[in-house]
Amino acid sequence: MTITIKKLNHAVGAEVTGIDSASLLTENAVVDAVLDALETHGVLVFRDLHLDPETQVAFCRKLGDIDTEPGHHPVEGIYRVSLDTSKNSSASYLRATFDWHIDGCTPQDDAYPQKATMLTAKAVAASGGETEFASTYGAYDTLSESERAQLASLRVVHSLEASQRLVTENPTPEQLAVWRGRPSKEHPLVWTHKSGRRSLVLGASTDHVVGMESGESRALLDDLLRRCTAPERVYRHEWSLGDTVIWDNRGVIHRAAPYDPGSPREMLRTTVLGDEPIQ
Repeated sequence: MTITIKKLNHAVGAEVTGIDSASLLTENAVVDAVLDALETHGVLVFRDLHLDPETQVAFCRKLGDIDTEPGHHPVEGIYRVSLDTSKNSSASYLRATFDWHIDGCTPQDDAYPQKATMLTAKAVAASGGETEFASTYGAYDTLSESERAQLASLRVVHSLEASQRLVTENPTPEQLAVWRGRPSKEHPLVWTHKSGRRSLVLGASTDHVVGMESGESRALLDDLLRRCTAPERVYRHEWSLGDTVIWDNRGVIHRAAPYDPGSPREMLRTTVLGDEPIQ
């Protein structure tokens, strides 16, 4: 077996070839190759892989512990991503994925942000529904020394309400109660990883910088996000049936392009749980 990893974009992303669905479980070298490539490229694309849910879950277990919370799918470890409420009763919350975000910044408990996320396309939208990725490692690396010094001690409050207000400007009291039932979390703006690398913790869940005036706080966070997600720094994946994509959630932010809620688009997601806090 010869695994080939070809860079897709100067900032983030690579395509992996030479692997079929069977080799994900039978070739030990694949796990090491995927983990190394994720560290280097942030996002890995496997075109036309056509993973079945059981194989997807089994492979992700080789990368670490996985999320087994009920996911509107009969296979444990699979979460069905669909705006069709007959397939996902929490579909309304998925509209927040149309904005840039890191998964796991506002957990119910003290869980760490997810290590990695794998998506397989079961059905695609006729228009829209692409997934975009940008490296938050890269965003930090492009900062000047003075900017790094300025940001080093800043802390940011993240909340579910902040992300949901982007898609629901006038929530009902009941919606507000649900959002505020999820505890807000305070994280450093700069995440220093166990590897020694640093990344920026950005995205839709950012509510405000602690101790900073509201307008200044919003301007800073929006500017950093704009620079991180400049078009030349983004990989945009146009889904075809059977594609699989996995990304390093700790160093990559992502979003889905909007699509018709009546679309059959359906992604099967498996989440590899995190093993380090934001610190």
